[in-house]
Amino acid sequence: MQCDWILDVLADLKSFAKANGLVALAEQLDDTTLVAAAEIASRAGMARQANGELGQSGPDPRAVGAGHRA
Repeated sequence: MQCDWILDVLADLKSFAKANGLVALAEQLDDTTLVAAAEIASRAGMARQANGELGQSGPDPRAVGAGHRA
């Protein structure tokens, strides 16, 4: 997805913070990374649902007669 790059940026910032003794910032960046990952995943899920890839339960209604016995 086009937003995944932000996770790399946050990882770089966290590495810098740790290397420079910025412990609280490094911990905050952990939290920020979790929030970013959740939002990215949510957006990806919403996009798939909008395209009809999610939210369907049961057999595919377009597969008429598929898997049925007479």
